[in-house]
Amino acid sequence: MSTTFSTDSTVNTSPLALDSALSVQVQALGDALRAKGWSVSSAESCTGGGIAFAFTSVSGSSDWFNQSWVTYSNDAKQSLLGVTDQTLLKHGAVSKQTVKEMADGVHRNSGAQLVVTVSGIAGPGGGSEEKPVGTVWFGFLCDQQEEQIKKVFSGDRDEVREHAITFAITHLVRMLSEI
Repeated sequence: MSTTFSTDSTVNTSPLALDSALSVQVQALGDALRAKGWSVSSAESCTGGGIAFAFTSVSGSSDWFNQSWVTYSNDAKQSLLGVTDQTLLKHGAVSKQTVKEMADGVHRNSGAQLVVTVSGIAGPGGGSEEKPVGTVWFGFLCDQQEEQIKKVFSGDRDEVREHAITFAITHLVRMLSEI
């Protein structure tokens, strides 16, 4: 999904696009959601709307993609999704508890049957021994099933974000195929 941007209009000659493998995954997700009459919604922190971008890169996504929040700050996570002060103080923004509360907030606000949330440390700074750069937590809701998954990705900031977007979409497809 790497794309370089420039303010020079002659440089940006190609439109934004997903790589073909991720595009196939998004199409599969959309087909499965459409077949069930379901929708998906998301809330993203470190991926900055990349999952929503991937969803809307596929023609016809308005049939199955409901809405998304980019809740980069803790204030946004709290005010828009209902993540509690206690959770953020005790566990931090990059935690199992936070992505669970984010997912609950997305579900409550959107009514989507499928939900994905992401909060992580893309780098290059911000990591710690406990939560190194590349640590990303995911929250998933699929009908009545919920999961929180931690991954630690390697690479630079762009690579961590790309890995997170790809993992989120691939996992959504897997969850739908299992029900």
